[in-house]
Amino acid sequence: MTRFSATNTSEAVVAAERADIWAVLTDPVLLPKLTPLLRRIDADGDVWRWHMVRIAVFGVGISTTFTERMRFDEGRRIDYTHEPPNGTVERTGAEGTYELTDVDGGTHLAISLTLHVELPLSKLATPAVTRIMESTIQRTGDRFAVNLLDHLGVSRTARR
Repeated sequence: MTRFSATNTSEAVVAAERADIWAVLTDPVLLPKLTPLLRRIDADGDVWRWHMVRIAVFGVGISTTFTERMRFDEGRRIDYTHEPPNGTVERTGAEGTYELTDVDGGTHLAISLTLHVELPLSKLATPAVTRIMESTIQRTGDRFAVNLLDHLGVSRTARR
């Protein structure tokens, strides 16, 4: 197995109250409705099990589920770390942060996400697999942003 990783960071000023955005980001029932490729989340306190749809990378089908330890700084920050249950091997995981800050005109939302997956592919496939992962994360993030804004009933005022 070879481990492949991809990171995506984004930030935007969203013309919405921080509490409204926070409510979405901490709702394990709503998040899958807004996030492409995410089927469901099973939440048990601060341990969330993420169930993704099946995708294929170079003919290798991936139907992944992974467990994350969620750390919530109420209304301001969410940190998540891959933490499989004892005795369990998960070949996919995520590490990242959501940060919310009040600004004029709404809330500054910064997201950093690193995904990793172990696949039965040669290390020589790293550039191609990484490109696929990066583009998939980018498209998923873009679609999530549109869905989030639609859900909140607001428009994006800036994006970096």
